[in-house]
Amino acid sequence: MYFLTYLFNEEEKIGILSKNKIIPLDTIYNKLNLNPPTDMLSFIKMSNDSLVEKINNTADSMVNNSIELDQVKILAPIPYPKNDVICLGKNYIEHAKEVMGLTSDNLDIPTQPIYFSKRANPAIGNNDIIMKHSSITDSVDYEVELAIIIGKDGINIKKEEAQDYIFGYTIANDISARNLQKKHIQWFKGKSLNTFCPMGPYIVHKSLIPFPVHLDIKCFINGELRQNSNTKNLIFDIPYIISDLSKGMKLNAGDIIMTGTPSGVGLGFKPFKFLKSGDKIECFIEGIGTLTNYIE
Repeated sequence: MYFLTYLFNEEEKIGILSKNKIIPLDTIYNKLNLNPPTDMLSFIKMSNDSLVEKINNTADSMVNNSIELDQVKILAPIPYPKNDVICLGKNYIEHAKEVMGLTSDNLDIPTQPIYFSKRANPAIGNNDIIMKHSSITDSVDYEVELAIIIGKDGINIKKEEAQDYIFGYTIANDISARNLQKKHIQWFKGKSLNTFCPMGPYIVHKSLIPFPVHLDIKCFINGELRQNSNTKNLIFDIPYIISDLSKGMKLNAGDIIMTGTPSGVGLGFKPFKFLKSGDKIECFIEGIGTLTNYIE
């Protein structure tokens, strides 16, 4: 199932995408005689595989209650994450190689995951504008990434149990101000400017994505293919990431983990290919869709 957050008649709502139409989740909950959640975070926290199956079975009979896609504004699936987004740096070998010596660290190919966090307040959605922040940066870059949405609280999770703690997956674009990333030595500031966390358009429930997760991942800038890989090429795969992160640290339902970007970022070209005003960025992940944004 494809879950989304959208704006309809100036009201933020959540729903599912079915046959290119939106079925409001509250109408399905009402039919199931359940109290509907108020937002995506609430839904994820109360959700389980059995409930998702019931929703899926009920949705088939509710096409008459649907809304056309062109009647809504699609928002980020979780516009205001409860916690900062957890990110992995240099998690594809070819990307690690292309930025050697260009970032603030001295690591080549990581032997342990590189974790950092990213502020999303809010995360922006499909077709939204990414601000240039030209007063403080002239090196805005793109990074298409598969994002994991955690489905239930857990700590000290075993690798073989990792899938049980996943709700689903979405697309994220780890927009980065490269000069700030290098200037401040750590990466938080350069990756946390306003509008620097596009996500969406949907969360795809884990039941639709084969595990282990081997999905084609691409990024196009003005139609030019820049990034092109598959998530099977992650240095640290999804079970490892979830297990390792949760050692001594509780993961919460609704947490977002961005798994890293493949090679082809603007920083990896000579000369650099940073984003310019009017650029169109299309982030594609197989089985999820395309997240499109524009530079102001």
